[in-house]
Amino acid sequence: MRFAAAPLLPRTGDDPPVTISRDPAREAAERELSKPMYHEHDPSLLQRALNTFWDWVDDLFSAAAGATPGGGFGLLVIILAVVLLGVALWWRLGTPQRIPRSAPALFDDRPRSAAEHRATSEAHAARAHWNQAVQERMRAIVRALEERALLAPHPGRTADEAAAEAGRTLPAHSGRLRSAAHEFDDVTYGGRTADESAYLRLAELDHDLDRTKPLLTNTAHTTPSSNHQGAAT
Repeated sequence: MRFAAAPLLPRTGDDPPVTISRDPAREAAERELSKPMYHEHDPSLLQRALNTFWDWVDDLFSAAAGATPGGGFGLLVIILAVVLLGVALWWRLGTPQRIPRSAPALFDDRPRSAAEHRATSEAHAARAHWNQAVQERMRAIVRALEERALLAPHPGRTADEAAAEAGRTLPAHSGRLRSAAHEFDDVTYGGRTADESAYLRLAELDHDLDRTKPLLTNTAHTTPSSNHQGAAT
């Protein structure tokens, strides 16, 4: 950096040399450098903060790479593996949402027949609204069992409760009933998204249940007894 030279006075051979002590010279330089003309192109406060942050990140990764087998390449492989694991979990589980401790009732306050629930489910499926199609098909399954007197009508019943009760009467389908209830809970309360295959599984279960004879465990089998008394003679 160049400073304008001060004009020199003519000197005589008897004048002592002009000297400036260290402190005044430093102060004069600082005053000169503090002028705005020297700082027009300095980075902003935000830019300096970002530069400091990236320097810290660079130091951190350099230290991690030095401690990782394989150096920088090994660190990159680990980072990619973690990212891929996170993507896989998100794809499999969906967006995490808080599931209520007790699931609400399966049906709303407006009673409908099994045929009405089936028709609504098929209409949703035709528009590829798989969540609503799965929900209505599960309601059709439970309502059909109530209409066949295989389940007692219970307005506050949950899907899991209905599956457990129906499984005792239809043991051959107990596993599929539980899976259907889980499908219903996942899309209704768990934030999951249903697909066509989930809907088709419930539709097939609905069809099979309609053709299955229940296992009647409460039928009483009695054997009449006969008492023979001899006539008086």
